[in-house]
Amino acid sequence: MIDRQVLAAAKTAARRLGCETAALVAAIEVESAGRVYAVVAGHNEPLIRIEGHYFDRRLTGATRDKARRAGLAHPNAGVVKNPPGQSERWAMLNRMIAIDAVAALESTSWGVGQVMGAHWQWLGYGAVDDLVNVARAGVTGQIELMVRYIEKAGLTGALKRRDWAAFARGYNGRDFARHGYHTKLAAAYRRHAGAAASSAPPSSDGMLRLGSSGARVRELQTLLVRAGQAVTVDGDFGPATATAVRGFQSANDIEVDGVAGPETMRAFDRFRQGIADRPGAQSPGALKDVRDGLAGGLGGGLATEAARQQVSEAADRLAWVPGLEWASAALAVLAAALVIGGLVWAAWGWWHSRRTVERPS
Repeated sequence: MIDRQVLAAAKTAARRLGCETAALVAAIEVESAGRVYAVVAGHNEPLIRIEGHYFDRRLTGATRDKARRAGLAHPNAGVVKNPPGQSERWAMLNRMIAIDAVAALESTSWGVGQVMGAHWQWLGYGAVDDLVNVARAGVTGQIELMVRYIEKAGLTGALKRRDWAAFARGYNGRDFARHGYHTKLAAAYRRHAGAAASSAPPSSDGMLRLGSSGARVRELQTLLVRAGQAVTVDGDFGPATATAVRGFQSANDIEVDGVAGPETMRAFDRFRQGIADRPGAQSPGALKDVRDGLAGGLGGGLATEAARQQVSEAADRLAWVPGLEWASAALAVLAAALVIGGLVWAAWGWWHSRRTVERPS
């Protein structure tokens, strides 16, 4: 699926990143399905994808109203659909450019790495046009965009380690596991590396990094906050947490890799508040699943039991009405099932809050 031109450019870029060529080629294949160009109006053009919600955010007033009426912008992601063909997508982009050129180019992802035009300044370009011109210049330019993004997002280490879950979390977002990006990357790497494919686990196994989630991540995030780093305590080790870890490592003369290993965690000891301190730990009452389980199970069970008592009383008064005894018995079973189900739901929520997923399997 990857032609010689792409392989040659990837080999040069891999040397720059210090990773295996097969690892970078795997990332290119998963993002682009091996396609580099589409023929549009007789010219080779990079593959694009339009994000209508990006376009909507960049417009105001009458201009935004015009784009919405034309079906080119919407406040919610996914509402504006991309045509299946690249020629149709480029035609759609030209309609957007006619409304606002800069907003249109920023609202489009470019080339084999599907890098958003909105990242132009973050990636060091003078204007969005510069980023687009690099993507349109050829295979080397498209891979250059992807490499810049990998470097800027702090994903070089994950690619070197072949830590596919960490790389996918940083590159594809928090839903990477649901879409199986990490498993697709691993399979593509094995295919391109062949007999040379390494089966060794990532050198960061046993450590918290991009893609990790759960109780230990909440602990790490809480300690980062205590150390003065800006991060949300949500149990998801995403790019913001990785940036905060790198900031903490830099401030404490620790190797800056964005991975919370033994040395980094030891450096947090001075921010712990005694032996009994459990940073980031949630009480059962703070857990949504526990609250929902108790409310839905116990509350529903009590309500059903109250209804059973009313049916039972009616059965005593109206002995001549057949079937009320069976209704009362059925409600008793339902009430018990609701209570048991609610308790199971609450217990599952409590258990889930205490576990840590280091990286999805």
